[in-house]
Amino acid sequence: MSTEPTLTDLSAAVLARGGELRAGGTDTTARHRAGITPGPFTDLDGAEALRGCTPLPGGGLRIGALTTLAALTVDPRVRSGWPALAVSAGTAATPQIRAAGTLGGNLLQRNRCWYYRNPHFSCLQKGGDGCPARAGDHHFGVVSGDGPCVAPHPSTLAMALLTYDAEAEIDGEPPRTVAELYGDGDRLHQSDHLLAPGRILTAVLLPPALPGERAACRRATSRAHAEWPLVEATARLALDGATVTHAAVAAGGVARVPLRLPEVEAALIGREATPEVLAEAAATVLARCRPLPQTGYKETLFRDTVLEALEEALG
Repeated sequence: MSTEPTLTDLSAAVLARGGELRAGGTDTTARHRAGITPGPFTDLDGAEALRGCTPLPGGGLRIGALTTLAALTVDPRVRSGWPALAVSAGTAATPQIRAAGTLGGNLLQRNRCWYYRNPHFSCLQKGGDGCPARAGDHHFGVVSGDGPCVAPHPSTLAMALLTYDAEAEIDGEPPRTVAELYGDGDRLHQSDHLLAPGRILTAVLLPPALPGERAACRRATSRAHAEWPLVEATARLALDGATVTHAAVAAGGVARVPLRLPEVEAALIGREATPEVLAEAAATVLARCRPLPQTGYKETLFRDTVLEALEEALG
C-alpha cells in the first residue's frame, strides 16, 4: 500500500539529492531535453494536498499549487469570483500544456531567453558572469527596468494574481505576497523567483471576491497560436454607472518581473470610462519604458495591449 509523501519528505529529498522539484513538468522537461537542467527531479505529483480549491473564512479562496491551468479556467468559483485569473489561465499556452501545467509551476517557471536555454552559452542565469542577450539578439527582451538580466518574466498567472494582491503560501514559512515572490527583479540573477531551494510553494491565497468585477486578459504575440507573448496585460474593473470605482491592472513580457501598474489604475479610478480616459490611462505606461536597442517596438505595444485589456474588460 503506497503512502502519500509529506511536504517535509519532499523538501528533504530535493535538498539531499540536489536537482529540482517538479510539478507538471512542462518547463523542467524542456530544460532537461535542452541539457541545461540535469536533474535529478523530485516529483510533487503524489502530494494530493496541493490540489484543488478550498473556500477561506471571510470569502477568499485557497488554490493548491498543483491545480492545473485547465482546472482554473473552468472552475465555476474562480470564473465567477476571480475572473481575471480564469481568463488569464485560459490564454496561456495550448490546451495540452494547460492540462498538465500547474499554478505553482507557472509561477516558478524559468524564462524563455534563448541564450539561457542554449547549453553552449554561459549567462547570469546559469551562474555565469554576464548577459549575452544584452549585447546580442534581445528583440524579445525587456522594455522596462535596469537589472542585469534582460529576459522578461514568463508567468501569465503571476501577472493576474498581482491584480488581486494574492499571497503565496509556502511550506514552513509565513505567506508572502505574490509580488514578494519576485521582488523588483534586481536579485533574480540565477533564478526567476526568490523562493529558497527546497522550499515548496503549496498554494495561492486569494482575497474575497469583488462583486460586479469585469476582467480581461490580452496578449500580443508574434504568431496566431501557441506563442509566448511579446506583451500581455490583465485588467480588473468595477463601475458605478459609467464611473470607475476600482481598477487593478498588471502587465507581463515587459520587465524582469510581472508588473502591477498603479499609474494606470490612478488614471482611471473616479473617472468616467470614456475612450479618451482609457487611452490616457494606458499611455501612462510609456513613462516607465527604457527600451533596449532592439525592444523599442514594445513601448507602443505595451501601451496598446493595456488599452485593449481595459476596453475588453468594459465589454
